[in-house]
Amino acid sequence: MTRPHLTTRSTPLPKPMATRPRVLAVAVAAAILATVAVTYTVRAAHEAPPTVTTSEFALDRGQLYFRSTQAGAGRVARLPLAGRGPRTTGGPTCERFHAAGGTGLCLLRRPGIPPKAYAVVLDGRLREKRRIALPGIPNRARVSASGRMLSWTMFTTGDSYSGGGGSFSTRTSILDTRTGYLIKNMEEIPLTIDGRRHHSPDVNYWGVTFARDDNRFYATVSTKGKTYLVRGDLRKWTATALRENVECPSLSPDNTRLAFKKRVREGTSDPWRLYVLDLRTLRERPLAERRSVDDQAAWLDDGTLAYALPGREGRKQDIWTVPADGSGRPALRIPDGSSPAAVR
Repeated sequence: MTRPHLTTRSTPLPKPMATRPRVLAVAVAAAILATVAVTYTVRAAHEAPPTVTTSEFALDRGQLYFRSTQAGAGRVARLPLAGRGPRTTGGPTCERFHAAGGTGLCLLRRPGIPPKAYAVVLDGRLREKRRIALPGIPNRARVSASGRMLSWTMFTTGDSYSGGGGSFSTRTSILDTRTGYLIKNMEEIPLTIDGRRHHSPDVNYWGVTFARDDNRFYATVSTKGKTYLVRGDLRKWTATALRENVECPSLSPDNTRLAFKKRVREGTSDPWRLYVLDLRTLRERPLAERRSVDDQAAWLDDGTLAYALPGREGRKQDIWTVPADGSGRPALRIPDGSSPAAVR
């Protein structure tokens, strides 16, 4: 690049007595510029997207990972799946978290006007691999057993679906980490209800759960004031409604059952109860947890489910477990926790 030609003009040297005020003015100007630079640097640091890179905190087998809500931190922590042990902290800060197969998914939200949100893909050492900017408020996160397929749901209008159809809008995405292909909005998948292709502007998907083949999936779809359990096929690019009144399904490790929350009363006061659906017989069974669970339950193993409830004794949230066969009783597993994910 050719530098522009600079012209110079000689000016008389200042008198000795005029030097001191000029030096003082230069010093003041330098101080002001330094202050501005520091202010800009601090502001830029605050405005940068939050980092989730962490060290010496990996996805190890036999551990129960979760989002710790102690002191409102929201950092990922872990406990042994079997038995009891101290809580290990040091993971990334997330609004929602899930992990499996050496892959983690962290949903971040940063306040502002407008607020910003991100889906962050993490490797087996919980280091950031990819970041995707998202609209709305993080709500659900899932990773397939192999770690290949990821899905997340964001509220884009309203902040709850507890009030029934029409009061909210969601956007649910699916990411294939092997190919990098991103389905930004699942509403693009052709939907069949009662044997007919369904077209409606009010279709909303949420709560995806993946089968072991990384092709089939189950999810909730809402349309015309009803919710449905749908089974999807990514290769065939289809989704078919199986039955009504199923929300936030979660597929068991052996792929034979679905845990879900079922609406048992209208309104926003304790509307749901946890159920398990046998996919072979299509029979459902209520679980021993009688409180209303607004969560996508996670399977710790083929016989135990974990989920978050509002906390006791001033805590924000607690993680509870319950047998998946309808027996037993709920048990407090992790005080101050949410987003449980078993890494087996």
